[in-house]
Amino acid sequence: MTTASEQPCYTLINVSMDSEPPNEMQLKNDIENGDTNARREALKKLIYLILNGEKMPTLLISVIRYLLPLKDHAIKKLLLVFWEIVPKTHPDGKLLSEMILVCDNYRRDLQHPNEFIRGSTLRFLCKLKQAELLEPLMPSIRACLEHRHSYVRRNAVLAIFTIYKNFDFLIPDAPELIHNFLEQEGDASCKRNAFMMLIHVDQERALEYLETCIDQINTFNDILQLVIVELVYKVCHANPSERGRFIRCIYNLLQSSSAAVRYEAAGTLITLSSAPTAIKAAASCYIDLIIKESDNNVKLIVLDRLIALREDPRHEKVLQDLLMDILRVLSAPDLEVRRKTLDLALDLVTSRNVGEMVLVLKKEVSKTESVTEHEDTGKYRQLLVRTLHSCSVKFPDVAAQVIPLLMEFLSDTNELAAADVLVFVREAIQRFEQLKPLVITKLLEVFPTIKTMEIHRAALWILGEYCTSVEDIQSLMNEIRNSLGEIPIVDDEMKKAAGEDTEEESVVVTAGQRLVTEMGTYATQSALSSAPVKKVEETRPPLRGFLMDGNFFLGSCLSTVLTKLALRYIDIRDDVKKQNTFLAEAMLIMSTILHLGKSGLAKKNITNDDVDRIALCLKVLAERHPVMSEIFGEKCRGSLHAMLLAKQEESKETEKDGFEKKVVKVQADDPINFMQLLAKADSGSSEDQLTLSLTLATMGTPAKKDTTSVTSSKLSKVTQLTGFSDPVYAEAYININQYDIVLDVLIVNQTSDVLQNCSLELATLGDLKLVEKPQPMTLAAHDFCNIKANIKVASTENGIIFGNIVYDVSGAMSDRNVVVLNDIHIDIMDYIVPAVCTDAEFRTMWAEFEWENKVTVNTNITDLREYLRHLLKCTNMRCLTPEKAISGECGFLAANLYARSIFGEDALANVSIELPSESNPDAPVCGHVRIRAKSQGMALSLGDKINLSQKKDDASA
Repeated sequence: MTTASEQPCYTLINVSMDSEPPNEMQLKNDIENGDTNARREALKKLIYLILNGEKMPTLLISVIRYLLPLKDHAIKKLLLVFWEIVPKTHPDGKLLSEMILVCDNYRRDLQHPNEFIRGSTLRFLCKLKQAELLEPLMPSIRACLEHRHSYVRRNAVLAIFTIYKNFDFLIPDAPELIHNFLEQEGDASCKRNAFMMLIHVDQERALEYLETCIDQINTFNDILQLVIVELVYKVCHANPSERGRFIRCIYNLLQSSSAAVRYEAAGTLITLSSAPTAIKAAASCYIDLIIKESDNNVKLIVLDRLIALREDPRHEKVLQDLLMDILRVLSAPDLEVRRKTLDLALDLVTSRNVGEMVLVLKKEVSKTESVTEHEDTGKYRQLLVRTLHSCSVKFPDVAAQVIPLLMEFLSDTNELAAADVLVFVREAIQRFEQLKPLVITKLLEVFPTIKTMEIHRAALWILGEYCTSVEDIQSLMNEIRNSLGEIPIVDDEMKKAAGEDTEEESVVVTAGQRLVTEMGTYATQSALSSAPVKKVEETRPPLRGFLMDGNFFLGSCLSTVLTKLALRYIDIRDDVKKQNTFLAEAMLIMSTILHLGKSGLAKKNITNDDVDRIALCLKVLAERHPVMSEIFGEKCRGSLHAMLLAKQEESKETEKDGFEKKVVKVQADDPINFMQLLAKADSGSSEDQLTLSLTLATMGTPAKKDTTSVTSSKLSKVTQLTGFSDPVYAEAYININQYDIVLDVLIVNQTSDVLQNCSLELATLGDLKLVEKPQPMTLAAHDFCNIKANIKVASTENGIIFGNIVYDVSGAMSDRNVVVLNDIHIDIMDYIVPAVCTDAEFRTMWAEFEWENKVTVNTNITDLREYLRHLLKCTNMRCLTPEKAISGECGFLAANLYARSIFGEDALANVSIELPSESNPDAPVCGHVRIRAKSQGMALSLGDKINLSQKKDDASA
């Protein structure tokens, strides 16, 4: 909404709002008769008044007479700002006669012996837009090119560049002059400015100079090398036939000592050439930068460039050869860098290099064991386990190398890595029949060392399902007995408790202590005390420890495992006596678990569900019905096979979708893209990457791909703040870019009076913070202006910006006038993006997050899946429940949703909805949506968003 009538702003001045505005007579008196400090303060106040729209024409001659001749450096610096903003022309556009005196003064400053004054004056001349003022100064500006100090020469080049760009008739030989200057100059900053000018005004001369020194590029300063990279890119992008001429130059800059130069050179090399040698050189440069740079942000940025490079199918083969170099990035301590590196390596691994990759990952695993436990160590270990799991699934030949190593994680106290290991082991033992003996042997070996209940339970299930030989079944039964300790458990625990209580008490006599009595004599005191000497409690076996803690769900799972083992043992063992012995032992273990659960010795009593489960297992073993034997022996494994098959098909579909996205198709009748006529989302890869980078740096990366035109998308973000009948009309364009909100407020004076001290007063609710208070303005009759306000966002929650416009009417004696503004609501959806997590991570976060918001479904939508799609669209969340799990005709639907904010906050949601009755198909959906988040603000804000957007509009329906 910036208008062309706005004056360009080069300098920002902070002015205190506490003091009253000064009057013109007081300022004139201070300028003419005050001391140096008074004149300095008067000049500051004058600058402030002019910035607020006051003309002050009578003070111009006073400034020229009394301030220009002064030699005070602070006043000279303030005068540069003053001459920048003061009106220099009459209303008819003719130059003020007083400016001739100013011009003569600056001619003297350009010849001043102090290099700071010369350089500051040259910088000021870059901002002048009046050719009449610049023309008399041209000889002095040219003379500054030969000054002894580099600060003056550097600013002289910039001044000539700006003047030639705006008024080339004032210095028509500027390209030749700067070219000659460049050949003789030795200072790096001066050469950089001169070379940059030639790039923009005369590329041929810039190329001519580059050819003369192309072999010496590595000796140049990094700021000059960056400009050379920019020139080569521009030339080769405009004229591709020049690539062969300068490609060697870019190769040389890949060896630069500056990381910034190498990064830019690598990016330029990729855009100029798709040859394998060029891609390999650029990728190697990127990898070297990631390893050597200490800043994690730099690592992530360069890593993103590598990932983008891999998305091009032409470059995939080259990056596959660099896989081992990419894995060197794992030495970085940041978890996000390691995660992206492992994902990239997993995409690049092939049958040729999978063995080497597994060796590297095994070394990384051993490193995590030797490092002291850190917050991210467990998560990194989990990433390594998942990567090794994926490698083994894609390349079964390496599974035999991976399984023994990963089994060691089962004894880890970190449950994340151990759980992932068991998921991998379960899949490996089901898929790869040849690995079953190895897995069973290793799992039995590490079984006694498992420390967590969940891992113990999962390991028991795997062993109970896949121990099929007599030896394995007997070994597992021995491990179970050892983990339970002496049985019956209740009698053993009672004996131990009784033995501890009957311990004899021993008498302990403390040593004598010499004291002084009140009478001043000495006395000796001894103490006789009795203390029970407790026997050190023996460490309970793992399974018994879990049961004593009240985890009887583990007992019901153990009963299921014992039932499977007993039924399988009976089928493969012919000796009836041994069959009965095994059955009796299994039933005894189940019975003692039931007894313990009801005895009250454990911290928690057994639940009815676990009692029913154990009783069912006892009944199955007692009756041994063939149908139950089939259920326990075959159906469980069939369910696992079906689940793994579904996951495999889902991963194949994902890979297929990713492959289809990579395919680049250009049709003969594709439209030609004109950048000026298309929205930014439609611009293709042919766009100038330097221009695109600058655009992204200044405007930010859009959160969503905008398929509408630029004009319509901007108009949709305009919010009306006041009514059309108010004396001051205001509307705001809201530009949200991650952590920043910029309000560009258009204020229109709809009255015939001059509004003085018109200021925009804003306040915020929520986690928003106003960065700076907008400065007051003076608005003429029916005039308008733009005021910008910057607001910082600290967290993901709904925010409200409110306030008013206050102003004084010129000539009126009344109090200040106030126009109240409409509230601006900042939507939480601007900060939430869909994300993906595993079911285990979802359950872990669901249990950890303490803030829950339960939203009742109140909608006009009558279809379950349509309501789910509408909810996903309104909340920017992703459905984690697979499509197959919610497909089919049913009157009930449950799904898990997940999203992350740009601040790293997680948002979870569980949707449970149903159709009230099948007899009435037009009845709306009912149910609940439960939201959980780590912060209260996010849970409440997301709930408010769902409440506001539950009903579907008739137009969208």
